[in-house]
Amino acid sequence: MLVKATKKQRQPAYSNIGKEKETRILIVQYEQLDSLILEKFVSKYGYCDIITNGQEAIDAFKIAWEEGHPYSLVFLDIMLPKINGHQVLQSIRIYEKEHDIIGYVKSKAIIITSLDDTENIIKAYYEGEANAYLIKPIEKKDLEMTLKTLVF
Repeated sequence: MLVKATKKQRQPAYSNIGKEKETRILIVQYEQLDSLILEKFVSKYGYCDIITNGQEAIDAFKIAWEEGHPYSLVFLDIMLPKINGHQVLQSIRIYEKEHDIIGYVKSKAIIITSLDDTENIIKAYYEGEANAYLIKPIEKKDLEMTLKTLVF
């Protein structure tokens, strides 16, 4: 279920002639409080959509590409109902490969979870091609450093 969508107040999400499109961010977290806290941290970087389950995240990702306004950044929890975060990220990467979405156009994926075991970390990076893996609770400085590393 799409919980909430927000826009930066400085400019419209998709402005007119001569202006770049604003970054779209997909936040996929089952816990609504976690989503709202994360949104507060990252909404300065772009327009945020919050979704609470894996299947809807995959659907939203595909629809965003089909509409020509893809997500540049995806935050994913691993523990999601219906389809877990690993499966969501693998589906996103398969979609990107099938549609020749490569290089800097590919969505940046950040796993945000309380699971800190080696198996999940390796699976996220090597099978899902995650760009970062952050353990909850997340410190604002760690999130900002990660975003800076990913050029946000």
